[in-house]
Amino acid sequence: MTDFRAAARRSLVVPLSAALALATGMGTWYALDGGPLTGPGGAPAAGSGPGVAAVARSLHLPWPAEGQASVEVEGIGGLGTRGEQRPVPIASVTKVMTAYVILKDHPMRAGAPGAAITADEQAANESYSSVETTAPVLAGRTYTQRRLLELMMVPSGNNIARLLARWDAGGEKAFVAKMNEAAGALGMGRTTYTGVSGMETSTRSTSADQLLLARAVMKDPAFREIVATRTVEAPGAGVTFRNTNKLLGRNGVIGLKTGSSTPAGGNLVWAATQEIAGTPRLILGVVLHQRAGTTPTEGSTAAHEASRALITEIRATLPDAVGRSARA
Repeated sequence: MTDFRAAARRSLVVPLSAALALATGMGTWYALDGGPLTGPGGAPAAGSGPGVAAVARSLHLPWPAEGQASVEVEGIGGLGTRGEQRPVPIASVTKVMTAYVILKDHPMRAGAPGAAITADEQAANESYSSVETTAPVLAGRTYTQRRLLELMMVPSGNNIARLLARWDAGGEKAFVAKMNEAAGALGMGRTTYTGVSGMETSTRSTSADQLLLARAVMKDPAFREIVATRTVEAPGAGVTFRNTNKLLGRNGVIGLKTGSSTPAGGNLVWAATQEIAGTPRLILGVVLHQRAGTTPTEGSTAAHEASRALITEIRATLPDAVGRSARA
């Protein structure tokens, strides 16, 4: 396990107001409810509709040979799901739901710091671990909600997830109940949360369920900024972390969350952008259970490679396929 106190050089968090620009275009927001996009005056956006969805589904995508994967394009529809949709451990992908519940209970404006939160002794004592991923905080020190969400999502701090759960619900068990309630409300019928960080192998889900969550949480501008953050500093600790999502900033990728362990294999929920038929589109994907039973590093590498292949092919072929459909 990396000793965070000996981590690489100190640097400031990259400003990400530009991330919001990626979520807008042509005078309209992405239609993050899964329905067709609309253009000026409420008219259907170019390249939307059932015919386009059929074309999109006809693409020959490089689906991973193992595990599960699901992909959709906002305003166009699903591009498919591969692999048996049986619940599997999802490791730190769990933190997407943790962030979703925190932001539902304590909304933040884009660019705002959010609430002030004091780190407790437990979070501080758990700051350095040889068995899990953590981020350093100091007991009694006050942090912004935004910074703690960054420390949870960017380097995947398990202790930060537990701190946020205690702050929100008074205890982790009560917060987990909120997570499962939220999952039910989103229609995630094959998902069960038993913890807030993903350490528990009993937290299980499917790629299709996690795609439902990705669609919902990406409606939040503050969340989009947080998952697009490339580096984050732990205040007072002299440590700067890089985002565990190695695809971030390439091929239009603007988020979302990694997760890996030996039982879970490699997992990646991702969001990318692409202009299609003159309209900016948000592409969402989930890849789960890659190289399960190997090392977390091997699994994570496989999940990144599988996701990169899907993103590259979709961005390269979907615009032309939609264009041909519109001209037909």
